Amino acid sequence: MNATLENLMYELGQAFMFPVLLAVGLLFLYAFYALGGFALQAWQRRDGMRPGPGHPLLVFARANPGCSGDDLDVAAHKMMEPARIATRVAPMLGLVATMIPMGPALKSLADGNLANVSHNLTVAFSAVILALIAASLTFWIVSVRRRWLAEELAWLNARREVADTDAGVVMPAPQGSAA
Repeated sequence: MNATLENLMYELGQAFMFPVLLAVGLLFLYAFYALGGFALQAWQRRDGMRPGPGHPLLVFARANPGCSGDDLDVAAHKMMEPARIATRVAPMLGLVATMIPMGPALKSLADGNLANVSHNLTVAFSAVILALIAASLTFWIVSVRRRWLAEELAWLNARREVADTDAGVVMPAPQGSAA
């Protein structure tokens, strides 16, 4: 019974090898796609705070004139979500892609088949390297975009406060902030 359960777990783990390697490969490709989009956005942002493709939160605010600060915050989170998910998922899948071939590698080592050990270790380490590169690129992109979106949000909030003051509306200070 115990051997059957162990064999079932081993076979089940091995069944995930292809999907995990495919996911790591797709995340690696996505990281370079996101890097291209990031470079384009950086180029578009060189003109300052003008609504346009380089300033997606400003575009969102212009398209939704009655949106609240919370709506802008949610929109900013949605804009960063794919890269944030890639940043977190890629290292986990890299670890899984490292561990799955370790079973066959250790089995081959016990059988004295060093060529198979080498092959499995090559797959394991290649997958984790690609996953870590993908995570590193997307982490960098998320970090800079978070700052960009925060700058846009601060700019929009400052404009909104000025517009409200000019209209004679005094906005109360946010709770928990020093007046």
